[in-house]
Amino acid sequence: MILPDFSQAKVLIVGDLMLDRYWSGGTGRISPEAPVPVVNVSGSEDRPGGAANVAVNVATLGAKVTLLGMCGHDENARILKEKLSSFDINCEFFEVPERDTITKLRVMSRNQQLLRLDFEKSFADVDKSALLTTFNQALDDVDIVILSDYAKGCLSDPQSLIRAAKQKGKKVIVDPKGSDFEKYANATLITPNVAELYAVVGEQDNEQSLVASAQSLKASLSLDGLLLTRSEDGMTLFETGEDEFHLPAKAKEVYDVTGAGDTVVSTLAVALASRLPMQAACVLANLAASVVVGKLGTSTVTNTELALAVGEQSVHLDGGVMSEEQLAIAMRASKSRGERIVMTNGCFDILHSGHVSYLEEAAQLGDRLIVAVNTDRSVTELKGPGRPVNNVNRRMAVLAGLSAVDWVVPFEEDTPQRLIARLLPDILVKGGDYKIEDIAGGKEVIENGGEVKVLTFEDGVSTTGIIERITKNKLS
Repeated sequence: MILPDFSQAKVLIVGDLMLDRYWSGGTGRISPEAPVPVVNVSGSEDRPGGAANVAVNVATLGAKVTLLGMCGHDENARILKEKLSSFDINCEFFEVPERDTITKLRVMSRNQQLLRLDFEKSFADVDKSALLTTFNQALDDVDIVILSDYAKGCLSDPQSLIRAAKQKGKKVIVDPKGSDFEKYANATLITPNVAELYAVVGEQDNEQSLVASAQSLKASLSLDGLLLTRSEDGMTLFETGEDEFHLPAKAKEVYDVTGAGDTVVSTLAVALASRLPMQAACVLANLAASVVVGKLGTSTVTNTELALAVGEQSVHLDGGVMSEEQLAIAMRASKSRGERIVMTNGCFDILHSGHVSYLEEAAQLGDRLIVAVNTDRSVTELKGPGRPVNNVNRRMAVLAGLSAVDWVVPFEEDTPQRLIARLLPDILVKGGDYKIEDIAGGKEVIENGGEVKVLTFEDGVSTTGIIERITKNKLS
């Protein structure tokens, strides 16, 4: 799987807004007043929580986000808006003066949660006509809707939102709560965990009955899909017209599951908005969850982290012949480790000692060397009839076998300018007597803060010369 470009996706989120507050400090003694540890608070941090954390997850993946929800007319609402604005999230908050912004205060010590204090009052009885009006107006400019239900009252009537969205042809993903899922009927996809599913269908004794109950629930609610998240047992997708699709858990280490459900639903939404099929979207969501549970506290997954997770599944990052999309993933992984990437290009029709010495010199300039290779058509355009002698697959295989070369990628155009402008290596290298300003892609690399270097080829050695000598010897 190749990670799609999420930048064009537009997501509308409605749900329960929260502020997650963390107080942290050391513990060295027990209180003389009660048998509890004393935390000497030395730091505090505020993070968006609930539907706001879903919005941050979507924005971090690169999609455009509009967030609707209800809050108090208080300082915590202001803090929450400021946090979200830093992610370029369009916030449409409906302030309720007689309510506090829902806040969860966690007391932490040595990366462990000692206590959680909740400050909340339900918004279920609050008039939501203004929210529904804004929701209807926002639908025209989005691709998909997320309903993030934490049972705090903002989504007391999800059917009105689902109907409005479906009437305009928008997909709706619901992260559900409670024991009544009828209120989510006709949504595109719901994402309950096992406990939430059991609250609706009852405890199940075995896998067969679990599958049957999930399928039955999906059908009764007229859903396109139901994604059951199963913690260490991974996820299972129940999709109309398909057998159940199981995804095993991918996490190597689990530090904190806080916010993992938010990551799943946000990744699903962005992937579906980017026109991925439902199964492929679930694969990405599963990988995103494996990343986020390896972090402490409510967390998000970046494009780079998700690309690396995808790469570990489908791309050999250490080297070899790659497609352009695979190379982009490998480069992101390399740059995340602080490696300097060198890139060069050429036909490399018959590999000779001049090529080898040139590539070894280029490799010395950084940590990774990319060689972009002209396809057969472009070699013929450049060198004339009868060239190349070796087809592109053979030429790339030989280059990939050199110790100096990390990655090899083909390009179809007469020059590699478009490819270089996309990949933007740290150092662009060309062999011969070129002027730097004439090197394809050099301008883009320099504007990005990189360097362009010209290296000399070994005198008296060239592919054309080798072919001429072979032809002359055959004729004689």
